[in-house]
Amino acid sequence: MRERLLSGGRFLFYDSHPLIDHFGASMKFPALSRPLQVGPYKLAHRVAMAPLTRMRAERESFAPRPLNAEYYGQRATKGGLIIAEASPVLSTGRGNPATPGIYSDAQVAGWRKVVDAVHAKGGIIFLQLWHVGRVSHSSFHGGALPVAPSAIPIKAEGMKAMTADGKVSDYETPRALGNAEVRGIVEAFRQAATNALAAGFDGVEIHGANGYLLEQFLQSHSNQRTDEYGGSIENRARLLLEVTQGAIDVWGANRVGVRLSPYGIANGSGEPDPMPLYTYVVKALDSLGLAYLHLIEPRSSGSGRAEVNWQNVPSAMVLFRPLYSGVLMTAGGFTGETANAAIADGHADLIAFGRIFISNPDLPRRLEQGYPITPYNRATFYGGEEKGYTDYPVYDELTSA
Repeated sequence: MRERLLSGGRFLFYDSHPLIDHFGASMKFPALSRPLQVGPYKLAHRVAMAPLTRMRAERESFAPRPLNAEYYGQRATKGGLIIAEASPVLSTGRGNPATPGIYSDAQVAGWRKVVDAVHAKGGIIFLQLWHVGRVSHSSFHGGALPVAPSAIPIKAEGMKAMTADGKVSDYETPRALGNAEVRGIVEAFRQAATNALAAGFDGVEIHGANGYLLEQFLQSHSNQRTDEYGGSIENRARLLLEVTQGAIDVWGANRVGVRLSPYGIANGSGEPDPMPLYTYVVKALDSLGLAYLHLIEPRSSGSGRAEVNWQNVPSAMVLFRPLYSGVLMTAGGFTGETANAAIADGHADLIAFGRIFISNPDLPRRLEQGYPITPYNRATFYGGEEKGYTDYPVYDELTSA
């Protein structure tokens, strides 16, 4: 182990992963350690693992493999909630290499091993259901254009598509889905929910955030349809609500969650005035009796882009807590201190951690005990094998080295 002293603390290094170890008393977070009822499940603590795209599934079948089961099993805790990474509900709904799907028998079988690994530790695991829409490239679809609510490309500054071979390209103008095709999307999500049930998951989360297909339908700049899925807020929200109801038909409302990013800017998203749209959506979801509503805080841009820290944008959890009577989960750049405060102040019930859960497989225990947090290495987030995926040590391994 190498050690480098810093002012006010020191960095400890273990297998190239730095561990910040501040001098002074450890801080513990009692609000995060309180139990919570989420649907039929009694959580032992309020530290959830956020859905994280890692691009490590089989590259041909897009099925999860043993390495994925090891990764999720490492991060499972008794009574802890994991939301597994976004999984396309159709082959035409993918926009990244090596992301696991949930539309084939091989994928269901691969996910079953992941679920078994989490359940063996006493954990609870939901699967996030995904369709990327226009956030894709024709190379993923045999030369066919990506689909979207309207034929409007992503033109945000600095935004580039990833091709099937991992290269960078300009976003193409997508093909607008026909009315019957939109209904087919609803059915694809319903079938994916059925497949997730067959794989043994404990529930599903509908991905309505970060500029992907369901949010493309929600937002006025990406949805310029004139049928029943476009125009008014009610029409633009129709697809999200129909997809959610389809999952409820399979699972029951108390085992379905929905993720939203009301003030997000990922993947060319961003409603000019989010409050009217998301007030309607949150109230509509509140009436369904879901397991939870999952919000992404505005300070997090999502989708693996650079972090942002907006000073003049309100907190999503503060804005929408008064409108949502069920379990409210939030995510986006939380530390132990800010997460504990969010729960203690009543702004949220559950905090989803992403990047620091990558580098701290035992994150719930570290927060409970006030142990130091291992920083993540962004360069190893996507693709690859064990490095930056299953090789981060737990705290006991660091202290015994």
